[in-house]
Amino acid sequence: MEIGAEQARRTLPELLERAHAGEQTIIKKHGVPYAVLVPLDQRVSTRREGLLALRDSGTGLWGENAQAWVDELRNEW
Repeated sequence: MEIGAEQARRTLPELLERAHAGEQTIIKKHGVPYAVLVPLDQRVSTRREGLLALRDSGTGLWGENAQAWVDELRNEW
C-alpha cells in the first residue's frame, strides 16, 4: 500500500493496525517515497551498538604501517 504523508498522519492508528497484521505501507511526500511502515518482525536493523561495533572499522585507512603514517603526520608540523 502507498499513501501520502498527510493521509498517513490522519490515519496513523489504522496504519499501525495494518502493520501489526503484517502489511507494509510506503509513505510518500509529494510523490516521492520517504518512509515505509513495516511490521516489527520485518524490520532490518543497520545500527550496531556501542564502541565495540567500531572495532576494525578503520582497517586499511592508515596504510600497511599505521605508525609510519602517524610519524609522517607529526613531522609535517
